[in-house]
Amino acid sequence: MTAATNQRPILIKKIKKVSGGGHHGGAWKVAYADFVTAMMAFFLLMWLINTTSPEQRRGIAEFFAPASVSRVSSGAGGLLAGTSFAESGVRHGHSAPVAPASEPQYTSHASDDSRTQSQTQAGGEVAPNEDSLSRARTLRESAEFSRAEVAIRQAMADMPDVAELSRNVIVEQTPEGLRIQIVDQEGRSMFNPGDASPNDRARRLIIAISGAIGQLPNRMTISGHTDGSQPGGRYNSNFELSAARANEARRILMGQGIPSERIYEVAGRADSEPLFADDPTLPGNRRIAITLLREAPPLPADHGL
Repeated sequence: MTAATNQRPILIKKIKKVSGGGHHGGAWKVAYADFVTAMMAFFLLMWLINTTSPEQRRGIAEFFAPASVSRVSSGAGGLLAGTSFAESGVRHGHSAPVAPASEPQYTSHASDDSRTQSQTQAGGEVAPNEDSLSRARTLRESAEFSRAEVAIRQAMADMPDVAELSRNVIVEQTPEGLRIQIVDQEGRSMFNPGDASPNDRARRLIIAISGAIGQLPNRMTISGHTDGSQPGGRYNSNFELSAARANEARRILMGQGIPSERIYEVAGRADSEPLFADDPTLPGNRRIAITLLREAPPLPADHGL
């Protein structure tokens, strides 16, 4: 009895194992990560909208927009006349096939058709539209005009007899092109009163300018301007006098090798466009203006007369 009483009872303990991590598992971490990623993308989008220009946003939108297939082959008979330009500005002489002939994919909206005609696919890349070509043309012309302005200043500096007349020359870029004006100053007139022929100072200035503008292919206009005083001599009006002075400048330029094909217009403005409108009688209103014209954009292929 004593041995049976002293024997310890056998206890069976069941341990239930719980699968998964604490705090109801790790599924919440995935949802939280998705939420943080979405918020980061949202704030990044807001930042891009505030820091980019309208042109940059338009370019980003066009980059992600689905490219549609053009109805015509690249550069055929249109503005580019058989060639196309990639977005990098490199000119390609031969265009790659636009899409397999067996699976044409045309857009159904007129706006998409106009976009595909201006942006044809060349080698899988969308060619620049007219706006981008116009901007590139304007930037190129502005750079060329800036170099021409530097060349004009340098040409006058290299000629000792002309360097002192640098104040008589005004060079500026305008919407029409590069305008070079040879103006009168008190005591430094470019023309004798009532006379159309430029004096030696004006002739040397025109010759110095011709070397710089002769390097550019742009067409030009030549206009003569007078002050508000009545002309003397054999000219009855300021229009006749200013036109004769502009024509004399044309003759000097052509004598320096400027071809007549580049001279688009020779005009006499009289006193209708004074440089100093507050005082039409100032000597600075008497001047010769030579304007290198910007290139005109080409007409669309379907533009008829």
